[in-house]
Amino acid sequence: MRTDSRGVVAAGQAQEYNGGMKLKTSVTLSEDIVKNIDRVSRKGESRSETIERLLRAGLAARARHAVDARDLALINRHADELNAEADDVLIYQGDV
Repeated sequence: MRTDSRGVVAAGQAQEYNGGMKLKTSVTLSEDIVKNIDRVSRKGESRSETIERLLRAGLAARARHAVDARDLALINRHADELNAEADDVLIYQGDV
């Protein structure tokens, strides 16, 4: 698996972390968010670990969405050409 300089696995691969340096930070969250974090945390997982896991999943989803959007734009940009090629191929196909 490819990782960046912090040990984060490249987008599109399973999200893992090799335990690099962590920074302590403070955030203020709404009570309902904290309750949801507690609800979705895994057995033995701290809030920090849960938040980090959820953020990694969300960031990976955003990265996938960006790639998908780029791919769709590329396909759409060439749609007329691709459709013409498909029509040309179908001309040579017999009735089924």
